[in-house]
Amino acid sequence: MSVVIRLAKTGKRGERKFRVVVSEKRSRRDGRAIEVLGWYEKNVGSTRKKVDRQRFDYWIKNGAIASKTVTTLMEI
Repeated sequence: MSVVIRLAKTGKRGERKFRVVVSEKRSRRDGRAIEVLGWYEKNVGSTRKKVDRQRFDYWIKNGAIASKTVTTLMEI
């Protein structure tokens, strides 16, 4: 089973809200997640996020691959 860490869309149309999730690579973007690590909001004036860094590091150590967007998000 190949595991990835990626963003899943949530919220109303026109709003930018995402969950940072761990899921199987073959599952849909907004499908069932193995674990939710946190959330990310990008508004016109500001950016807010809350991600559990310890769980992120745990999944990376166990072979999960983070998407480019999530990798950039974790560096901020």
